[in-house]
Amino acid sequence: MIRLVFLIVFVLTTQLSIAQRQVKLKKADNLFGAIKDGERFDRVIGNVIFVQNNTTIYCDSAHFFKKKNWVEAFGNIHITDGDSVDVVSHSLSYDGNKRIAHLRKNVVFTKKGIATLYTDFLDYDRPKSEARYFNGGRLVDSANVLTSKKGYYDIRSNLASFKTEVKGKNPDYTLESDTLQYNSTTKIIYFRDHTTVTDKDGSTAVYKSGFYNTNLKASALTLGQIETAEYKIKGDEYQLDDVRKRYRAKGRVIMTSKEENMLIFGDDSFYDKQLGISKVYGNAFVAKIGDDLDTLFITADTLVSIESKDPKKKRLLAYNQVKIYKKDMQGVADSLAYIAIDSTLHMYTQPILWNNENQMTADSIYMVMKNKNIDRLYMIANSFVASQDSLRNFNQIKGRKMTAHFSGSLIKYVTVSGNGESIYHALQEKEVETDKGKFLITYTTGMNKMICSNMRINFLEGRVNNVSAYVQPDATFTPPHEIKDSDRLLKGFDWKGKLRPARKDVVKRPPNETNP
Repeated sequence: MIRLVFLIVFVLTTQLSIAQRQVKLKKADNLFGAIKDGERFDRVIGNVIFVQNNTTIYCDSAHFFKKKNWVEAFGNIHITDGDSVDVVSHSLSYDGNKRIAHLRKNVVFTKKGIATLYTDFLDYDRPKSEARYFNGGRLVDSANVLTSKKGYYDIRSNLASFKTEVKGKNPDYTLESDTLQYNSTTKIIYFRDHTTVTDKDGSTAVYKSGFYNTNLKASALTLGQIETAEYKIKGDEYQLDDVRKRYRAKGRVIMTSKEENMLIFGDDSFYDKQLGISKVYGNAFVAKIGDDLDTLFITADTLVSIESKDPKKKRLLAYNQVKIYKKDMQGVADSLAYIAIDSTLHMYTQPILWNNENQMTADSIYMVMKNKNIDRLYMIANSFVASQDSLRNFNQIKGRKMTAHFSGSLIKYVTVSGNGESIYHALQEKEVETDKGKFLITYTTGMNKMICSNMRINFLEGRVNNVSAYVQPDATFTPPHEIKDSDRLLKGFDWKGKLRPARKDVVKRPPNETNP
């Protein structure tokens, strides 16, 4: 008895399943029997309607192969599937057993209230709730227009996947990619391969992966590049806020200044497009490349770049623990400003600069660059220049203000304005003959000390050569045996040689990257 009941239930279930899969002709103006390749089918013409469960197919005419549950429909194809899917096309082949619709020519697939897909070749797989197109398609919703050679649309999740020659349009940007996904409900674009996004103002960004919320105009992206009119910004991760025009890059950040031939490196960066301000921090440093590839490096806790349509307002700022390295110049300071329009570099709060053997200090220092090299160096208030000769004597110059003039990479002369004082040791060389041969020895002939309001100190090969004084100078020359230790140093002398930075102290690029 139990077996009989089971058999009856199985038969009824099977019949119900078959009945649900069966395509039924609901209406037609005319019906004619016909045979094709030995198989009988019905030709139905005029106001034709087929149904299968919740799916209804409308057309002008059709060939209905009832036995194999197949429909070939022609002219004004219209499919409704439940309350949400509406499809029109020029022709249709429908497999009732697999419940797959093959739609061709002028296909318009609509998920009501969500998105519309336009193509000439589309297969609608009802069991998978998937509309797949090839040979070109275009998805349109309230926010975006996306086209590609091929792709598919998941009806349940409203997730569209695009492949090959993907292009997107939005009032704020356009994009190009080989592979990406888009959710037409959440309006989120998912980058699955290198994608180039061009903003309406011409700025571009290249991303490898991540997502962009087109409603919130915000995103989290990885491995890409942002390009503005003035900068290129690369990093491992991005966070973009297009509403407030704020962008953040993290991990191996590189900012390239197009105009200044300058690279800015760091672990983290922030860019405010509306204000035109960029910040880089975390192992941050700048590489400004000269024409002869002699690069000026600057490092600090935080680097700030300020953009402006007014060239006078464009500048690079460095804050806290500033260090400078160039082959012919090194320096430290608390803060720094580089003004692009006149190529001046300003150093503030206990600045120190070294050029060859010379150490230069003042309350503030600024230098003028010419042809990518130092032309003049201005030391403002409490200026001091010191150097150590081969006999470890300290030559010194101090004054209220000083200006150092350069020739190539070496100091040519220094002018002192106000409260000038100087000490320099006169050296001579003498050839001495011994049993082991001839030797050249250097010795001190005495110490020159001068006090004068204004003076000029001439340098030879980067070393003090002679001093010219103006307006009643007070000068003394002390022989070596009469020099007292207390007279050897001017007031305010402070040798800071241990603070002089080496290249490795300034260039902080991670070891897995090539140093500039």
